[in-house]
Amino acid sequence: MKHSFDIVVVGAGPAGLAAATAVAEAGRRVAVLDENPRVGGQIWRASLSKVARDRSKERAVARFEASGAKLFSGHQIVDGDAAGALESWVAATQSLETFSFERLILATGARERFLPFPGWTLPGVFGAGGLQALVRSGYDIRGKRVVVVGTGPLLLAVAAHLKQDGARVVLVAEQAPLSQLMQFGLSLITRPGKIVQGLSLRAQLANAQYRTGCWPVAALGDGTVTGVRLSDGSRTWTEACDLLACGFHLVPNTELATLLGCEVGDHGVVVDADQQTSVASVYCVGETTAIAGVDAALLQGRIAGLAAAGRASEARTLHMQRDAERSFGRRMDRAFALRKEMLTLAMPDTIVCRCEDVRFSQISQAAAPGNGWTNAKLQTRCGMGPCQGRICGPALNALFGWKNTSVRAPLFPLPIAALCSSPLATDDATTLVTQEN
Repeated sequence: MKHSFDIVVVGAGPAGLAAATAVAEAGRRVAVLDENPRVGGQIWRASLSKVARDRSKERAVARFEASGAKLFSGHQIVDGDAAGALESWVAATQSLETFSFERLILATGARERFLPFPGWTLPGVFGAGGLQALVRSGYDIRGKRVVVVGTGPLLLAVAAHLKQDGARVVLVAEQAPLSQLMQFGLSLITRPGKIVQGLSLRAQLANAQYRTGCWPVAALGDGTVTGVRLSDGSRTWTEACDLLACGFHLVPNTELATLLGCEVGDHGVVVDADQQTSVASVYCVGETTAIAGVDAALLQGRIAGLAAAGRASEARTLHMQRDAERSFGRRMDRAFALRKEMLTLAMPDTIVCRCEDVRFSQISQAAAPGNGWTNAKLQTRCGMGPCQGRICGPALNALFGWKNTSVRAPLFPLPIAALCSSPLATDDATTLVTQEN
């Protein structure tokens, strides 16, 4: 099946919704593609739990639905080219669909960063956001003892939501030192809304311990997690728990942008003042460009939507607000920068690549001076499993400075039968079935 639109937006999170709404209100035909069944992305994921209403989400979704933008849910982008076509896999129909466009806006968001430490692959150890998403999908967490560890503002937000859903939050362990967090707090003196938001989350966790300068050393348990060993640099102790939620800040999802030839920097996809990438027909918004939060995502989405729809002068009126939110993101990166102890947690037998069961000792042997991830792949298959390095990649970047320089279609695993009618398939079908390289 083939579709044609003036503008296509990939991602229905806050940035994608804002971009599509601006495009549709400007009178252009726009499609929004998202792999989830509902709009909202990871940050506004539809919830079955009784959490507080999110007014900003409600307003954004209502405006999007009234705009006339067309939503294609359950569509996972697996291939594309900047010349004007994307190919999506639709699991519900087990088929591929092609979308042609004049301009493309990428709002592919971010994912949690994981760092390997002993026991992190035990059942009961989750990504912080992953556990929150599971609970919001109906997983019963009532009465379970939960420890939340890692870094970043996501920790408090996740812990507060888990408590609202009945969890016994035992401890929130933030690896950043108190001095850095205080400097970050002082830098927000002109942003009282952010301060109030943080204090509100902390108040909701009044009965839970909150420790700064504290990090996980090992997850403990035989068959499932039963506790976590923690350190503050001077002493080590064990906290009993039923579930361990880990999150070491976020990393942008840049795979599609890389596939399309967009320039990617240290913090995400590189964009100009109108959110346009190095590829003239492609714009990029939200966490994909740098981690800066929902407010930044909404502003960037609207700017890109207006610019792509030919209303650049109107988009420029939002540049100052957008730049202020970007500044907040940079301050946040500094406040929650990883301490050196976080990069020395893995033991020789610690699994780093979960898909291919590759251990730290194997990767260390392949990490000779001058060698990069490609050499490690050849020797160990690290990063060549179903997730294509999405989990181990950020960890390898933190540990060794390696970057994934080989992004090829399909971006996600596909059944080989799906390629029989694929408009973008090449004669060498195996290159589209797997990314082994």
